[in-house]
Amino acid sequence: MPSGKSSDFDHFKMNTKRETFNKSERLCSNKIISGLFENGNVFYNNIFKVVWGKSPFTYNAPAQIMFSVPKRGFRLAVTRNLIRRRMRESYRKNKSILYEQLTSRNIHLVIVVIMKGNEVLDYQTIEKSMKDIINKLIIKITKNEEIC
Repeated sequence: MPSGKSSDFDHFKMNTKRETFNKSERLCSNKIISGLFENGNVFYNNIFKVVWGKSPFTYNAPAQIMFSVPKRGFRLAVTRNLIRRRMRESYRKNKSILYEQLTSRNIHLVIVVIMKGNEVLDYQTIEKSMKDIINKLIIKITKNEEIC
């Protein structure tokens, strides 16, 4: 293809934003995680327990998140890893709405998402629940901002 002409592929590539899950978006600090469990806010979903809080630190990403699947409900590591992969993927696909809200308000969040049940759910169910979590976080951030 000549360099002077643009193709449909070039147009598609320019209009899409990459949906990634970088290292800077992962919550790894034991100090922040323990502080979050002591002082964080909690809400429940039909599938997940979510512990979240505003971070006093600024990171490259507007939110840092950790996914957890308890060994009590899922004995096999293979199963826990499968569920964690599905949780990460659904968050990665749908986080842009949350990030837009956080960057417009200049807020940084730390989030822990914990699986509640003891059955392996399909990706569509997990994704629907993850969208619900993201919407609840946006609502809670706007309510919390109005109070302050």
